[in-house]
Amino acid sequence: MTAVRVGIVDDQALVRMGLRVLIEAEDDLEAVGEAADGREAVELVRREHPDVLLMDVRMPVMDGIAALREIAADDRLAATRVVVLTTFELDEYVFDALRAGAAGFLIKDSEPTELLRAIRLAAAGESLLSPSVTRSVISTFVSRAPHSAPRPQLRELTEREREVLALVGEGLSNAEIAERLVVSPATARTHVSRAMVKLHARDRAQLVVIAYRAGLVR
Repeated sequence: MTAVRVGIVDDQALVRMGLRVLIEAEDDLEAVGEAADGREAVELVRREHPDVLLMDVRMPVMDGIAALREIAADDRLAATRVVVLTTFELDEYVFDALRAGAAGFLIKDSEPTELLRAIRLAAAGESLLSPSVTRSVISTFVSRAPHSAPRPQLRELTEREREVLALVGEGLSNAEIAERLVVSPATARTHVSRAMVKLHARDRAQLVVIAYRAGLVR
């Protein structure tokens, strides 16, 4: 099995070292490079093309949001999934990260198992949007974002796809959705994929925003 290649971006050397040690202890993960600021992060992605990039937001030279925008704007770097590391659940930067296309958010003091889960989910094309981060950060983002009418494409969703969209909005992974609905993970993945296509969502994080704006998450 090919190991998931992970890039680490943080301006604190001790944080980078801790993340590297954690990642390298896993047989299916490989740390492929480090960066201390956003500019170095962009160069790291261009050089190593990691599967997942763990990136802090508050850094010198270029912050994580600016780096995320630059990475997202380059089609050649589209395969790299960026997981934003934030100190507080209600970090102002997280709102900008969501707009810029972050694959997920993780609080820095999360348990190591949660960090490893985030990396694996991101590498699998999912997003880590844990309930605590989803409800506190995403809902606040939605309330602050300019008001917009519900997407007309919502009418194209089947009843099951709307149900799945609501569960994505709650922060559930495909496996958790499958368990909740008593279907196979492959079926859950298919429903999520179809909802993304119908709603023209670029990624799972955007599905969460759509779910909140549509009132599917309470």
